[in-house]
Amino acid sequence: MKNNPGEPIILTWEQVSETHKTRHGIYQKNGRIISLLTDFGRINPCYPDYHGNTVDTIFYTGSGRRGDQKLDVRNRALLDAINSGLAAPLFNKLSPGRWEFLGLWQVIEGRYVFDEKQNRMLWKFTLRREPEA
Repeated sequence: MKNNPGEPIILTWEQVSETHKTRHGIYQKNGRIISLLTDFGRINPCYPDYHGNTVDTIFYTGSGRRGDQKLDVRNRALLDAINSGLAAPLFNKLSPGRWEFLGLWQVIEGRYVFDEKQNRMLWKFTLRREPEA
């Protein structure tokens, strides 16, 4: 997925679903992370993902809409990705049927923390963008 520098790559859900074969934000297969979705909490406030100090860092919320998040197969795949060094594509939902490809991202840290705003325990993962080749 190449584009002109500074020009976003906008995709349809049909295009995204060629890679991301589920409606869950975390797509894994056999415990291995395949791809990720986000909307930075604009559409689904229960997943308040956000950029760190730079656009090359994202704090990504794990799987689970209600109650304390568990170490389910999706969150486990993200946690395991820290040691694998594998990078996964990340797609940002802009509006229904419109997605932006944000590049390939590595999971570099995972923490289980209490979120006061949501009053529940969340898995928070730190993602770092892979440099473009």
